[in-house]
Amino acid sequence: MAEVVVEEEGQRYTQRIRAGRHPLAADEPREAGGSDKGPNPYELLLSALGACKSMTLRMYADHKKWPLRRVAVRLAHQKVHAQDCSDCETKEGKIDRIDCEISLDGDLSAEQRARLMEIAERCPVHRTLMAEIKIVSRPAPAS
Repeated sequence: MAEVVVEEEGQRYTQRIRAGRHPLAADEPREAGGSDKGPNPYELLLSALGACKSMTLRMYADHKKWPLRRVAVRLAHQKVHAQDCSDCETKEGKIDRIDCEISLDGDLSAEQRARLMEIAERCPVHRTLMAEIKIVSRPAPAS
């Protein structure tokens, strides 16, 4: 199981993150009372999804030996009214919407591009976010 540890860094919202052996930071922007020393939690979530999509596309194109030169994924998150989503199960209140714009550079055929867009929907993080998720929080043992 992958382990990530998140601890306050002493300032109001600044968080020190250790993802495996990699240090990261998270914070809120100044206008929200933070110090803006890192991305906010939603930006980190979008980063994980974008990185997964890009890596998955790279692996697939390399495996197929397709001429994919570069992948770029632009993501945005917003809360929208459920009633404005025609293909959503939820019909009341608000839902989270993530828009992903994927740029594929390379001498790819229309069929290859279409297949890569299908593959992007199958990256592990995308599948996790679309599946039922159970988050179990418990107190740490006293030290």
